[in-house]
Amino acid sequence: MNHVNLPIYFITAGFILASSTGIAGEDIPFDEAELFFELNDTDGDLGIHGKVDGDEWKRLEIEDPNERRMMTVRANGRLKRQGITELFFESAEPTFDELEPADFFKRFPEGIYEIEGITLDGEERENEVFLSHVIPAAPDNVTINGMPAAEDCDADLLPVVSAPVTLTWEPVLGSHNELGKEGDVVVRYYEVVVEIDDTDYKSTSIIPGDLTQWTVADPDFFTLSEEGEYKFEILVRAESGNKSAVESCFIVE
Repeated sequence: MNHVNLPIYFITAGFILASSTGIAGEDIPFDEAELFFELNDTDGDLGIHGKVDGDEWKRLEIEDPNERRMMTVRANGRLKRQGITELFFESAEPTFDELEPADFFKRFPEGIYEIEGITLDGEERENEVFLSHVIPAAPDNVTINGMPAAEDCDADLLPVVSAPVTLTWEPVLGSHNELGKEGDVVVRYYEVVVEIDDTDYKSTSIIPGDLTQWTVADPDFFTLSEEGEYKFEILVRAESGNKSAVESCFIVE
C-alpha cells in the first residue's frame, strides 16, 4: 500500500518541563516529562495523557499533589536489562454521560505531580510537573473551502467540496466556558489531521498558534477515498500542555 506523505509546515520542540542538567545536591530530572488533559469537544470526552523521556530506566512512579501514587511502571526480565527510555500513555476517555467533567477533575486534581524513576545504573530521576485545570476552548466556526463544517460525521448532510481543500477556524483566545476552570490561555500550536477512516492514509500538520488556516495542497490525497469522504480533526494545544479538539467529515467530489 502506498502512503501519501504531506509536508509538516511547523514543528514544535518537545514540552520540556525541567532542565536536563543536574546540579549537585538537586534531583536529576528526566529529559522530558509532562502530564496534560485532552478534550474531544465533539464527542464530549476527556482523558489524561503523559510522556516521559530520558536515560534508560527500570522503574517509574507518578504521585499526585496529595502524594498518592497513581501509576507505577516496572520493567522485568529482558526488558529490565535493556531499560526503557520513552513512555507515552493516555487514559480511557469515557463520555460525559459516563463520567461528568467535575468528577473527572476530582480524580486528577490540579497541582504539582511528581514523576520519579530509577535508571539501570540505580540513579534517581525526578520531575515536578504542573497539571492545570484550565482547558483551552475548542476551535470554533470551522469551514471547509468556505462552507460551514457539519456538527459531526453523523450529520445527514456533509459539505461537498473540490480539491484543494482549505480548513479555517476562529482563533482560540481563552479557556473552555463549560468545563475546567477559567484562566488565561496561550496557544502553543494547532494540529490539523485529515484522514480516511479504517485506512493508514492520513495527513497531519502542526502549524503556529497565530495561524488559523490550513490547506491540503497535494491533490493526489483526495483520490484515495473510494467514497470521497474524509474525516478531519483540528486540535489546539495550550502552553500548559492541555489540548482541545473538534472533528467532523466532508466529501470531495
